[in-house]
Amino acid sequence: MERTPYQDKIIKRYYENKPEIMRQKLNELVTDLYLAETPKKREMIWKRVVLALKNLNVPEKQISALISHADPVVLARFVERSLGKF
Repeated sequence: MERTPYQDKIIKRYYENKPEIMRQKLNELVTDLYLAETPKKREMIWKRVVLALKNLNVPEKQISALISHADPVVLARFVERSLGKF
């Protein structure tokens, strides 16, 4: 299936803005972690955090360190500190 020039532009803009989209997603996930009421829900959110971090090309070692804390505050500080680094 061929794409129209308009569709090509949309796809191009998505990939140009992907880092910012992932950072926004991480901010939302931090909020979700604070609001999660059950351990199962938190576990699902942490899995989404890992995917977002991988999409930002965060090194595996750093991802492991963030996940090992399992603390939304640590994640929030990382996102805040790292916004301009990706």
